[in-house]
Amino acid sequence: MQNSKMEESKMTFLLVLVMLTGCAASPQDLSGKMFTFPMQSKRAHVRLNASQQDFSAVTVCHRSFTDLKRDHALFSLATASNANGFLIYWDETNKEIESHIRDKKVEYRGWDYKLNTWHSVCTTWDSASGLVQLWFDGQPSIKKFVSSESNIRGPTIIILGQEQDSHGGGFTIDQSFTGMMSDVHMWNYILSPCEIRNYMDELNFTPGNVLNWRALEFEIVDRVVIENKQVMCH
Repeated sequence: MQNSKMEESKMTFLLVLVMLTGCAASPQDLSGKMFTFPMQSKRAHVRLNASQQDFSAVTVCHRSFTDLKRDHALFSLATASNANGFLIYWDETNKEIESHIRDKKVEYRGWDYKLNTWHSVCTTWDSASGLVQLWFDGQPSIKKFVSSESNIRGPTIIILGQEQDSHGGGFTIDQSFTGMMSDVHMWNYILSPCEIRNYMDELNFTPGNVLNWRALEFEIVDRVVIENKQVMCH
């Protein structure tokens, strides 16, 4: 009788272990793929899993394609103390890309943010200097001061498709992203101009050591589809 109970306990333990393993997000290679956000929503998003919780410097690069004529979030990292820990945001009214770092904001104007076109955006920030720089379709912006001395400190939640007004939530439909997004990488240091250029030109570059599109851990919530990236035929 005792042995039977022990065997039953072992089987239960193994079953739970298998279930837990199945729930764990394993890295996926999304080379040549994209996330498609096909409709406006206050729920649909992709949550990206990053183990690092403390950043003294950041570079984030991504590509996006949209026909939205309103505000929308392109990348949203929140911490418990800063909902806009690292936010890349398009402000339609002022026609500017905004970089929010630790709830402080700088604006970049004058970019040709065309609809129905793939755009490559990289953003760098260093806590020592407090400087932010934006690279748009291969062109660098001037550097602007936003926030210095304090790191972006976790626990971090990273979201594509929505803008976090609270840690992991506070989504609104009028800030959601509709379109396609691809090649999301994040580094815990400032990427060199040559590496950024290589990323922009889709050449060989050092993949992100925080978020790596070629080994991405993520969870999809609601209507977001993984598709092959559309390549124009010659």
